[in-house]
Amino acid sequence: MIAAVLLVAGVALIGLSLREIGSQSQEQPTSREQMAQATHPTQPSPEPQKTAPPAESKPGGDRPTTPAPEPARPDADAQKSGAQPVLPPAPAEKTAPPIKQK
Repeated sequence: MIAAVLLVAGVALIGLSLREIGSQSQEQPTSREQMAQATHPTQPSPEPQKTAPPAESKPGGDRPTTPAPEPARPDADAQKSGAQPVLPPAPAEKTAPPIKQK
């Protein structure tokens, strides 16, 4: 019963809306309609300044880095001379006792 009432109300609302839209298109413009105002055309953007092209890449070439990269773990000779590792030692894996069967 409620569904039928809602359906009839919806159809009536659609009918009233369509009737109003049809009557407005036949009349002169009302106060609700406004004239759109166009904007002036935009100026073309200036060309960007030309800069030097990037350096040509070479296959297998050296990558310049500043400062020079260093290994995280110095080799044995460097460690003997006093070089410290950059990274702390990795933690040992933690293992739990086996799960007891019930």
